[in-house]
Amino acid sequence: MRDYALAPTTASTLTGGLADSIFETADRNPTLPVLARRPDTAAAGWEEITAVELRDEVVDLAKGLIASGISPGHRVAMMARTRYEWTVFCLALWSVGAEVVPIHPTAARDQVEWILRDARCVAVVVEDEPAVMTVGTVCQGLPGLKHVWQLDAGAVPALVQQGALVPLTTVESLRRIVMPDSTAAITYTSGTSGRPLGCALSHRGLAYPCDTLLAGWGHTAALPGEQASVLAYLPFSHVYGLMVMVICLRGGILMGHEPEMTENALASALRSFRPTYLYAVPSVLEKLYKTFLRTAHQHGRGALFERAVDTAREFASVQERQRLGTGAGPGLELRLQHALYERTVYRKLRSVLGGRVLRATSGGSSLSRELTLFFEGIGILVHDGYGLTESSGGITMQPLGREKSGTVGQALPGVQIQVADDGEILVRGPSVFQGYVGDDYATRAALRGGWLATGDIGRLDPEGYLTITGRKKDVIITSSGKSVAPAPLEQRLRMHPLVHQAVVVGDDRPCVGALLTLDPDFLAHWRGALSLPGDAPGREAREENALREEIARAIASANSTVSRSESIRVYRVLQEPFAPDNGMLTPSMKLRRDAIARHYAAEIDAMYRARSRAAQRPGAAEPADWDDADDVFR
Repeated sequence: MRDYALAPTTASTLTGGLADSIFETADRNPTLPVLARRPDTAAAGWEEITAVELRDEVVDLAKGLIASGISPGHRVAMMARTRYEWTVFCLALWSVGAEVVPIHPTAARDQVEWILRDARCVAVVVEDEPAVMTVGTVCQGLPGLKHVWQLDAGAVPALVQQGALVPLTTVESLRRIVMPDSTAAITYTSGTSGRPLGCALSHRGLAYPCDTLLAGWGHTAALPGEQASVLAYLPFSHVYGLMVMVICLRGGILMGHEPEMTENALASALRSFRPTYLYAVPSVLEKLYKTFLRTAHQHGRGALFERAVDTAREFASVQERQRLGTGAGPGLELRLQHALYERTVYRKLRSVLGGRVLRATSGGSSLSRELTLFFEGIGILVHDGYGLTESSGGITMQPLGREKSGTVGQALPGVQIQVADDGEILVRGPSVFQGYVGDDYATRAALRGGWLATGDIGRLDPEGYLTITGRKKDVIITSSGKSVAPAPLEQRLRMHPLVHQAVVVGDDRPCVGALLTLDPDFLAHWRGALSLPGDAPGREAREENALREEIARAIASANSTVSRSESIRVYRVLQEPFAPDNGMLTPSMKLRRDAIARHYAAEIDAMYRARSRAAQRPGAAEPADWDDADDVFR
């Protein structure tokens, strides 16, 4: 077991609760824009809210909460998309000492009921009428739930009016009794297996990684003399999104809100808001890259784009070797090529994000090295970070000037990382959670002598850079006893433009297999670009064969990164994508592997039976022969 404490502890500056941030900013710099909102989603312009304006809104809403009976220690659920009112409500709740319980707005009825009951919520804030109906179906079994406030029905102005007679001193008195170790949020785990667990996160725990990142990396979020800005679109119901909000509020970073996670809505918001820093998850960055590629092909510039991609990756790779002290910088020819593509390609790609993004952070799951190098090569350095709900978010970050693609960086100052003998990552530091609400057994299992057992597996290199290889519970054991981590294979598969999602399977099976879904936009473009002569039935057959060959190339590319015993031998392409609303993904877009395995049990059995029959044929000893038995248009 190796122990890494890579930097001295950086003490948090928090002396009270998280709501103090906006009060302090309003006193220090009242006219500083801190939040931005659009009058409606179709509007191009953004309305900026100053620190003093936000503070006054928070105080007025806090008065309404007090008048409604909300007291210190009460838990109030927030079941809404990432919108302006979410932030105001959260700050108001923290101002009166209440605890926020985020719930994803699309959570299933049973999950909503479980969280409201498990957390013993006294109130819930919802967004619209369907959410009211969802909560209404579970209210009868929740006698402690006293209020359901609907944002779209005027909940905020109604509460403000209700609290008009509550004196300001009451809010101030409650705010001042909130201590750093008071619980700020009960944030539930993804629930990829079993019921989600409520993680009690303190004000200090949430502030620590945010303050540490601001102290060490905050100056890189914008050009000198320019206010940094971030578009918040990740769900506040997930600790990553909550961390983005806290970073912005404590760092004086202008934060816009985009509630829609659709490609068109996000693209429009990025172009109009023009952030200087981007927080993302791998699926967003993967989709962005595929959109670039598809658009280039549609305009007849596919070959140019692919050459530009190769140059970007090579340029970034050479730069990386230089900053790590293992190589010289880019040569003259490479610099000239890069400069040419900067004028013709790269700056146009950056304009899709508004044209001002300098750096980005990817979290939620590991980002592929190829994608990291691509974005760095076009002028956006992406930090692949690591954290989890139980650690209040961030655990690692890339050290400035020594960023290493393919890793999640080094431990944050004050955080210690150990890698156990079985590869599990253990963490200790000020941001580790207070425990699981109402589940002492699970808390004891997660906290071992002060160390948080993350459930993730990985490795540390001699310089302390951490690489995540997967989840401990996700490791596949084939019938021959071979252990296979599915995440790297899935990551590699998703890099192919046609592959949208990938799930590697193979527990107690003779070999590794995969379930794939295709990217509908790129598939439509790919089909349109095919020039296949002949009659319709003949063209369909040739198109099916061409698609089969293309998917086989994606499989072969993924297999090239692992040993033969770990390689994918069989696969199926599914018609329906994995999504939260069909129960195959969590709200934070993580795969529900158990649910997928149950739902597609028949398809998994069928592809292995086809492999078995193919393997029994004389001479059928190669994966390509087994794949021929699979119908990819399943």
